[in-house]
Amino acid sequence: MLRLTLKRLPSWNLNVVQTCQKSSSWPSTKLTSSLSSGKRDTLPVIEDFSRRHIGPNKAEVEEMLKYIGVESLDELTRKTVPEDILDERDLNVSEPMSELELARRVNKIAAKNKVFRNYIGMGYYDSKVPPPIVRNILENPGWYTSYTPYQAEIAQGRMESLINFQTMVSDMTGLPIANASLLDEATAAAEAMALCYRNMKKKKVVPKFFVDRAVFPQSLAVILTRAKYLGVKVIVGDYKTFDYATKGLCGVLFQYPNSDGKVIDYTEYIQAAQENKALAACATDLLALTMIKPPGEYGFDIAFGSAQRFGVPLGYGGPHAAFFSVKKNLQRSIPGRIIGVTKDAEDGLAYRLTLQTREQHIKRNKATSNICTSQALLANMAAMYAVYHGAEGLYSIAEKVHYSTCIVAEGARRAGHHIDEGAFFDTLKITFRNEQAYDDALLNASIRHINIRQYEEPNTVGISLDETVTSEDLDDLLFVLGAPSVANLWQQLKPKEGGILRTPFERTSKFLTHPTFTNHRSEHQLTRYMRYLEKKDVSLVHSMIPLGSCTMKLNATSELTPISKPEFANLHPFAPAYQTQGYFELIKELHDDLCEVTGYDAVSFQPNSGAQGEYAGLMAIRAYQHDVGQGHRDVCLVPVSAHGTNPASAQMAGMTVVVVKTMPNGEIDMADVKEKCEKYKKNLSCIMITYPSTYGVFEPSVRELCETIHDYGGQVYLDGANMNAMVGVCKPGKFGADVSHLNLHKTFCIPHGGGGPGVGPIGVKAHLAPFLPGHDVQPPIETDYPGARPFGQVSAAPYGSALILPISWAYIKLMGADALRSATQVAILNANYMAKRLEEHYPIMFRNDNGFCAHEFILDTRNFPGTTVGVMDIAKRLQDYGFHGPTTSWPVVNTLMIEPTESEDKAEIDRFCDALISIRQEIQEIQDGTADIDMNVVKNSPHTMEAITGDIWDRPYSRKKAAFPLPWLTSSKKIWPACARVDDAYGDQHVFCTCPPIEAYSISDLETPPVLQ
Repeated sequence: MLRLTLKRLPSWNLNVVQTCQKSSSWPSTKLTSSLSSGKRDTLPVIEDFSRRHIGPNKAEVEEMLKYIGVESLDELTRKTVPEDILDERDLNVSEPMSELELARRVNKIAAKNKVFRNYIGMGYYDSKVPPPIVRNILENPGWYTSYTPYQAEIAQGRMESLINFQTMVSDMTGLPIANASLLDEATAAAEAMALCYRNMKKKKVVPKFFVDRAVFPQSLAVILTRAKYLGVKVIVGDYKTFDYATKGLCGVLFQYPNSDGKVIDYTEYIQAAQENKALAACATDLLALTMIKPPGEYGFDIAFGSAQRFGVPLGYGGPHAAFFSVKKNLQRSIPGRIIGVTKDAEDGLAYRLTLQTREQHIKRNKATSNICTSQALLANMAAMYAVYHGAEGLYSIAEKVHYSTCIVAEGARRAGHHIDEGAFFDTLKITFRNEQAYDDALLNASIRHINIRQYEEPNTVGISLDETVTSEDLDDLLFVLGAPSVANLWQQLKPKEGGILRTPFERTSKFLTHPTFTNHRSEHQLTRYMRYLEKKDVSLVHSMIPLGSCTMKLNATSELTPISKPEFANLHPFAPAYQTQGYFELIKELHDDLCEVTGYDAVSFQPNSGAQGEYAGLMAIRAYQHDVGQGHRDVCLVPVSAHGTNPASAQMAGMTVVVVKTMPNGEIDMADVKEKCEKYKKNLSCIMITYPSTYGVFEPSVRELCETIHDYGGQVYLDGANMNAMVGVCKPGKFGADVSHLNLHKTFCIPHGGGGPGVGPIGVKAHLAPFLPGHDVQPPIETDYPGARPFGQVSAAPYGSALILPISWAYIKLMGADALRSATQVAILNANYMAKRLEEHYPIMFRNDNGFCAHEFILDTRNFPGTTVGVMDIAKRLQDYGFHGPTTSWPVVNTLMIEPTESEDKAEIDRFCDALISIRQEIQEIQDGTADIDMNVVKNSPHTMEAITGDIWDRPYSRKKAAFPLPWLTSSKKIWPACARVDDAYGDQHVFCTCPPIEAYSISDLETPPVLQ
C-alpha cells in the first residue's frame, strides 16, 4: 500500500445550476452569422470551431429540412423529442473557446501538473514511446478513427497488428492462446477469477479463489469488488501457508514478479492447486519475461498483466492494454476478443475476429463477464514496440533495467539498509536502517523530483526502475539512499546479488522469432510497415462509418493534442496529489459540464469502458439500496431490445434479470412493465433502458416509465450509449433516470481506436453519489465529501483512462452551449434525411407518431423474395462502394442500424445513400432474373484489386460494375478491400491466433491448416 495523502480540492457543488433562458434556434447567433452565406470559404468567423465539427453548412441544413418537411431544427426537435422531457433552456457551460484559446488554456492547466521521475512501480512504469509510433499510430487518424474489426475485409491491417500483439503475448508468457487485449491489469485479474469460476465443474459448494497477498493492491481491490456478487469467496494470504486442498477452490493467483519485486518459483503450489482441480493464474510483466522463465513453463493455466511499459505512456493511469493468455483447453473460455487466421473466398490468408459467437460470454441468465471492448489502439502501440525492438532489443532494455536495479540494491546494502534475500527483476523493497535515514530519503527524493513508493510498514519504501533510467538518475537514487555513486559501484559490482542471470529463474526459451519481429529494425522499415497496414483499413479518413449506437463522429485534432503533452502523458496514477493539480482542475471542470449536460449531480470517471460503467452504476444502486435497508431488492428489468452487456452487467451485480417485452413499434411495453413491477414489487431493484431506444426513437412514455419504477421503490438505469441524441435537448437526470453511463468515446469525441480505448463514466443523482466507486490506493476526488461510502473499485486507476479525458473536456469547451445543442439537432436531422431518402427503397422499421426517428434508424433488409441476399451481403457490397457497413443484425436480426452523426456533411451522406440505393437496384436485378441468383455482384462482394485486375474474369457481370458501380467511384477515390470475403466458419473450426508461418501466403500453400502446424 502507498502512504499517500491526497490533497483535496474544495468541496464539490453537486447541485446542477439551473438556467431560465430559452435556447436559441439553429443556428445560434454566432453560427447564423458564420453560415449565412452557405459557403464555407467565405465564413467570417475563422475561429468558430463548431462549423468545423458540424458537417452540413447553413444551406445544406435548410435543404435537408425542406426535404423532410419541417421549417427549422427546433421544429424537428419538437416533433422528435417528447414534449414532457424536452428541455430548451441553455446549457450552463462556458462560452465557446477558439482552438487557439483552448491551446493556451491547456498549457496553463498542464503547467499545474508536476512531472517527477517515477519509481513507484505497482504496474506503471515510464517508457520511451518510439517517435515513429507516436507519429504513425497514436497521432494518426488512420489508426485512431477506425472501428472494431467486425467487417474483416476492410480491417486487415489493424487485425494483423493485433495478431502481432497476440503472438507477442503468447511468446512472452509461454501460453498458446492470447486475446487482443483487455481494459487494464486489475480488470484482467477479475476476469481471471471469473474464468476460474466458470471452469469449476461442481458448484454445490461456495467457490473459493486464493490471492497471494503480494499481488498489486489495485488488482486485489477489483477482484474483491467483482467477487462480491459473483458468489466467489476470495481468500487473501501467504502462498507458502495456504491450504491448496481447500474444498471448493476454483483458482489461485500469484504475481510474478510480485508486488514487492520478488521473483518466486511457484511450481509446487501450482501443482497443489491443480491437483485440487483448480486453475492457476499468474499476473506478470512483459519486460521481465524477456529474462525470467515464462509462466507457461511453470504450468500456469492463465497469465495476464499490463502491456503499458511496451511503449505506452503512463497517462495518469490509462488507457493501457492488458494482455491475457491461457492454455489451449481454455481457448473457448478466454474473455474478450481474439483475432484469428482464416481463409477468404479466393483461398487467400485472412484475419477475422474468431469465435465471435461466444464473444464476451454475454448470456442473459449466466453471464460472468460483460467485456464488449478492448484497448486495440494501445495494443497496437505495444505490438509495434515489440516489432521495432525485436527480441534482442527488448532483452537489452530489460538487461539495462535489471542491471540498474542491481546497482541500486548494492548501494542500499552498502548504506546499511535492508533488502530481503531472493531474486528480483526491476523492483526493490527497502527498509531503512533507522527512521532518520528514512525521513532524509523522502526529503531528498522530493528535492530531486523523484517519486518512490511508500509502504505502510515503518521506514520502508519501494523503488521500481524502467527503461528511461540513466546513469544520472541512478546517481540521484543512490544519493537519496545515502549510498555511493554509480561511478564507484559500476566497476566494483561483480556478482549481482538477487540478479536473474545464471539462476534457475533465467529464461532459456526463445521468443519473438517470427519474421515480423525481426524484419523492421530501422525506422524506415517500421514506418513502411505501419503504413502498409494502415492502407488495408477503412477509417473515418476515408469515408463515413454510419454505425448505429456507435457514434463514429469527428475526433478533432485540437481535442486530441493534450494527450501528447508530457504534463498529461507522463504522470503516475499514484503520484502525490500536489503534483497532479492540473488533472484535478480539468477533471473537476469536465465533471461539472457533464453534470450540467445530463442533469445528474455527480460523476465518476473510473470506469474505463461503457460496460464497466454499466456495472459500476448498478453496483452504486445496490450499495444505496443496501444502505437504506433494501438489500433484498435484486430484480433488474431489462427490455428484450437491450444491449447484450445490460443483462450481463446485471448478472455480475448479483441481480436476477427479468425480461420486459417491447411492442411492434419498438417501444417498451408499459403494460408489461407495470405487470412485472407488480409481480416483483418486493424485490424490484431497477430497470435498465436505453434512451433514445435501441430502435432509434424517443419513446413518449419514458417519464411515465421512470415514475412507475420509482413508485415501486426501484431505480432507473439509463444506458447513455445514445446520449448523442440528447445533449442540449433533454437531460436524463431531469426526466427520471437515476444513473447513466456515458460513452465518452462516442458522444464526447474520444476516438474509437479500432476497438478501444473507451471511457464509460457514470452520472448519478445525489442519493447515489456517496456510493460512487472509490480506490484503495489513491481515492478519487469525487469521493471527497461527507458521507461517502464507495461500493468498491472497478478499474486499476482512480480515474480509469485519465489521459483521454482532456479530449471530451476540450470538445465541450470548444463547442459551448449553442453548438452542443446544434450538434444534437443536426445529428437528428441527418438521420431523418437519410431515412427519407432511403424509404422508397428499403422499409424503415421504427419512427414516432410524427414520422421521425432519433439520431439513428433501422433499415429492414429481411425480405428480398427470389434472392438469397441477406444483411451481410449488403454490408460486404458497401465495401465496394468505399463504405464500412452500418451495424448489422442488431437490435433486429438481418437489419441495418444507421447513424450518420452530425459531423458528416450532405455530400457524404448522399454518397452513402446513393450506394445503398444502387445496391437495392442490384438486388432488384436478381429478383427480376437479369442477374444470377448466386453468381451476382452482391453475393460475390467485396471485390479485391487482385480479382478485378486478374487475367481471368469468369463472372457474368463486368469488372466496372463490380469495382466502379457509381460515377464518383473513380480510380483515384477507390478504396480496395484487402481481401475477398472471409470464411467465418473455417476460422471458428480452425482456431489459430498467432502470426501464421511466413510461407502461408494463401491457405492452399499450407499442407495443413495453420491450426495443425
